[in-house]
Amino acid sequence: MDTKEDTEQEYAPKKKPPSEDEKRKKKIVPGSLMKALIRTGGGDSGPSDGDQVIYHCIIRTLDGVLVESTRSEHGGRGTPIRNVLGKSKMLLGLLEGIPTMLKGEVAMFKMKPQLHYGEDDCPIFAPDGFPKDVELHFEIELIDFFKAKVVTDDLGVVKKVVREGQGWECPREPYEVKAWISAKTATGKLIMSHTEGEPYFFTFGKSEVPKGLEMGIGTMVREEKAVLYVTSQYLSVSPLMPLIEDYDEVQFEVELVHFVQVRDMLGDGRLIKRRIRDGKGDFPMDCPLHDSLLRVHYKGTVLNEEKRVFYDTRIDNDGQPLEFCSGEGLVPEGFEMSVRLMLPGEISLVTCPPDYAYDKFPRPLNVPEGSQIQWEIELLGFEMPKDWTGLDFKTIMNEAENIRNTGNRLYKEGKYELAKAKYEKVLREFNHVNPQDDEEGKFFSDTRNLLHLNVSACYLKLGECRKAIETCNKVLEANPAHVKGLYRRGMAYMTAGDFEEAKADFQMMMKVDKSIESDATAALQKLKQKEQEVEKKARKQFKGLFDKKPGEIAEAKADVDADQITSESQRLIGDGEVHGDSDGTSSEDSHEVPPDAHKSGWFSLFWPTGRRLFSAIGLNRCTIL
Repeated sequence: MDTKEDTEQEYAPKKKPPSEDEKRKKKIVPGSLMKALIRTGGGDSGPSDGDQVIYHCIIRTLDGVLVESTRSEHGGRGTPIRNVLGKSKMLLGLLEGIPTMLKGEVAMFKMKPQLHYGEDDCPIFAPDGFPKDVELHFEIELIDFFKAKVVTDDLGVVKKVVREGQGWECPREPYEVKAWISAKTATGKLIMSHTEGEPYFFTFGKSEVPKGLEMGIGTMVREEKAVLYVTSQYLSVSPLMPLIEDYDEVQFEVELVHFVQVRDMLGDGRLIKRRIRDGKGDFPMDCPLHDSLLRVHYKGTVLNEEKRVFYDTRIDNDGQPLEFCSGEGLVPEGFEMSVRLMLPGEISLVTCPPDYAYDKFPRPLNVPEGSQIQWEIELLGFEMPKDWTGLDFKTIMNEAENIRNTGNRLYKEGKYELAKAKYEKVLREFNHVNPQDDEEGKFFSDTRNLLHLNVSACYLKLGECRKAIETCNKVLEANPAHVKGLYRRGMAYMTAGDFEEAKADFQMMMKVDKSIESDATAALQKLKQKEQEVEKKARKQFKGLFDKKPGEIAEAKADVDADQITSESQRLIGDGEVHGDSDGTSSEDSHEVPPDAHKSGWFSLFWPTGRRLFSAIGLNRCTIL
């Protein structure tokens, strides 16, 4: 029996801890809050948590003396109160009483002091001179209530959805927005209206509309219609409302007609992608984020005074689109970054700085060095990489070798980040590969070790010595006598300045394989040279330090330039390169193809220096990414 009870208790749904408002309601005792109906309301139910309630309130003593009012005829500002149930700080009597009301209802609540400002730890401060220790009448007119979208935590911006929109994407900086907009005071007085002619156009993030209005529009989707309640602290001056009077609150009626996706790709305003025609699908799920075979038309323009078009696939490529595989460094970086965030059928205008266009990429003769470039790109479609699920072991390993060969090419071209991404892609896929026998297991293990060592070589080229060492450890933990792993880790240790660890790895190489003794000896000799260079530099930097008087030592130490030490470290990284194949290993290179591996060539693109830039020659397949 005990076991059954324990099991039932274990799987019983856990109750939420009571909220602060629920704890406060427990203070209410019979007779402390009484309600009298003055005018009936409409509808079947009252407001609940998450609803914004809008109401007028008149407070009187029991003998009818006016204490406070929101109504202008009683000396108030005429602005009704807005609260969001479950979010706003409210008097306990109203927190309990308003949910009992219907829309349009007027009711009188008779409250004991502990139900209004006389409550212990009341979350709202009483106005100066307020009779918080006496019983009072609260006359409440519930004007409206509805489910609210809280835009700001202080409830300074709240949204009421009038009509649902399309999609899920919302505008944000620096999107371009078109919307119908009108504004009223809380009392219904029209302040401004932009609902005829052309929709109001503004750039998100440029302070071209009041701050609170922009924050609210930032929660809307295309074709959505909403009312945005914005309090005074969010009513900044803008071209839409150049003058802001002493409004407690403004209610903006907004219909979001359209917005253009504009992306600051680098975050510094230099590489900007502007969508000029929407594509098909949902962003970003239907974008070619993963390495894929892409088909695009594009037109390239030099952004100088002439704004000269230097290439157009529809004219200069016989009307044929460009086809290329992403992730292989075959197009300028800014071009590929932008296409990856496009939907099929989309047309985007991309403004690109020279360092992401052709200054680091084969440049057409008619594109001057240092030119700002604009591409108009249409993504016709793309093919996702092949799914390895269900493939036999041999096919998987052939596909893996194709990707590794692509990584090797990228490494030789100095594109170390791209190369590393290729190797790591295969390693991730290998987590789902299960060899069926010892022969397959050995081949699989050897290939995985090669990939880890290639990743380590990339880290070393990128100056990330510690990550290079950690990657080598993945090989050496399983096989401490792996010669190439020892060599690569030794080089990483040497580059990092860990000379003793490097020496141990090079000496271990000689112990486990006498045939590579010459390579290990050469590595030890280079290590010795590095040690001597560092020692010599240190002696030079600290020369005469200990001949100085005590007061002069600090000054002398300050002369040791930290930048010089950093420079020395960078020089060692450069000198640490081992010449060989693309991963930087010596004669027995980890880029050698494993025994019986199927060799498959990768497609090539011809990048002309003249008018046929980006034309595809001999493209018949794409490596699996």
